[in-house]
Amino acid sequence: MVLSVSERNFTQEVLESPVPVLVNFEAPWCGLCRIIHPLLLQFQNQCDNEIKLVAINADQNFKLSNTYRLKSLPTLLLIDKGTIKQRLECFRSRDDLRLALEEIKLTYMTHDHAYNLTKTADLEYRSA
Repeated sequence: MVLSVSERNFTQEVLESPVPVLVNFEAPWCGLCRIIHPLLLQFQNQCDNEIKLVAINADQNFKLSNTYRLKSLPTLLLIDKGTIKQRLECFRSRDDLRLALEEIKLTYMTHDHAYNLTKTADLEYRSA
């Protein structure tokens, strides 16, 4: 399940999040938003709390839509420590989105995993 965020809790859930957040700006009338939803759920399951996925109804959160200058829906923003790291919009296909999500996973997950693996190996070496 994707966490629904509004203007009220955006700062806490997104800008102050300890992990990167993929923000999905969508609307109930948006057909493409419904089409990409299963890909986003799959992405969320694969990220296992290392990247948070949230959804924002662009129609109900007009200030956020204006702040982030939405031109089309869906628009995905990867926000890390309050800074936009990547913007995904105007998808040509599901494969375009799938590739972009894979790139995000590689960029934001492998570094931590590599660090943790190195740290674990170092601890095992010292205790041997």
